[in-house]
Amino acid sequence: MQDLSPRKTVLLIGASRGLGFAMVEEYLKRGWRVIASGREGSTEKLFQLAKASPGALEVEMVDITIAEQVAALRGRLQGRQVDVLFVNAGVKNDDRETIADVSTEEFVRVMVTNSLSPMRVIEAFQDLVQPRGTIGVMSSGQGSLTNNENGNYEVYRGSKAALNMFMRSFAARHRNDAKTLLLMAPGWVRTDMGGPEGRLSIGESIPNLLSTIEAYEGRSGLHYLDYLGRVVPW
Repeated sequence: MQDLSPRKTVLLIGASRGLGFAMVEEYLKRGWRVIASGREGSTEKLFQLAKASPGALEVEMVDITIAEQVAALRGRLQGRQVDVLFVNAGVKNDDRETIADVSTEEFVRVMVTNSLSPMRVIEAFQDLVQPRGTIGVMSSGQGSLTNNENGNYEVYRGSKAALNMFMRSFAARHRNDAKTLLLMAPGWVRTDMGGPEGRLSIGESIPNLLSTIEAYEGRSGLHYLDYLGRVVPW
């Protein structure tokens, strides 16, 4: 029997490589329409995938740390509706740097990219999401205050903990909103960012992460979860 249900649409911000690109591929496999973004000069793989997926993938360019580019993308998507908005963009500093020796410029770069900019995207694009849709952002288990028992990667940890706090504030300001809000921890994955020693392959993380996102559809409020749907302690 032919499936006549409408295809769902996801807007993925920060999807030109690594986990974001893998999310694009997985959503396409699941029959979704995908709007995916990357920074200028980083979208070649997305455009190649779009050619192989006619009518299913749209590619946009935006650097979420540049407010004018975020506003321009919001303008281009005016009138659109999506079922899921997911922000994946993120960076890290040198793993060896502590808060004692990181430069102010590097600290600001990590915090602006990982904490401030994703929230600015969510604030700007939230009204494109269906009334009972999902807004998600890629956090990290390293953003958990409770689980920080070794102190490593502390600048990166701090940026993700700040992101989590900002999402809690967003959720508090929208407590009567029916949307699902998700902070997702993908696990330590072998990517350019995660490095070769990661415990998980992309294939072990991302399909499960998407299944968790789908399982929480319609469950309003904020949820901090790992890729298998386990609750991460704050």
